Amino acid sequence: MSKTHFGFTEVEESEKARKVAEVFDSVASRYDLMNDLMSMGMHRAWKFFTLNVAGVRTGHRVLDLASGSGDLARGFARRVGPGGQVVMTDINGPMLARGRDKLLDAGQVLPTVQCDAEKLPFPDDHFDCVSVAFGLRNMTHKERALAEMRRVLKPGGCALILEFSKVWEPLQPLYDTYSFKVIPKIGRWVAKDEASYQYLAESIRMHPDQQTLKTLMTGAGFDSVDWFNLSAGVVALHRGYKW
Repeated sequence: MSKTHFGFTEVEESEKARKVAEVFDSVASRYDLMNDLMSMGMHRAWKFFTLNVAGVRTGHRVLDLASGSGDLARGFARRVGPGGQVVMTDINGPMLARGRDKLLDAGQVLPTVQCDAEKLPFPDDHFDCVSVAFGLRNMTHKERALAEMRRVLKPGGCALILEFSKVWEPLQPLYDTYSFKVIPKIGRWVAKDEASYQYLAESIRMHPDQQTLKTLMTGAGFDSVDWFNLSAGVVALHRGYKW
């Protein structure tokens, strides 16, 4: 059987989805708090930038993959208005439920679909925008997920991938220390789960860098692919179109 990476550990491809699910089952209840603590609130600015770059307008249809607690979906919903549609999806049930409930508490009712991003249950040429924030690195076959993102996009549609990436080289030692020494400890103290946040740090290092992800997107058929480095490359926003 084929192997893949779960953090720094090599596992059977068939095992990765289960292991990732266990991570998010464990951290779902403290997910938002941990995001604020780990990024010192910067994840909100990264998502706000993504929303502004998207070019989503009133009446558009948006698909948000790996929606998590729904931050991007909520922002897109404000932009598309009552005449548009935002669909939240996640492969993980507890995370999707948390995002749905969070939006319900804010007075927003959005369609939610639990599904695998590598096998999307949506028709071809359906959405004006497809987004994924901090979810692509957890997918077993990234190339399949990218191909599915392109398939469901309308011609002229835009795909947005917000993900941890390759930090500016002079900052690498400091970033490594924070990632491997501090973040797992925060996970232990706040989420009572050090191992899941050790995986987080490792999964970031195994994710393709900016140029490699651009190449993967181009290989999946996306056009005019570019990226924006945020916070010195700690995070990058990739954008590609379907012409």
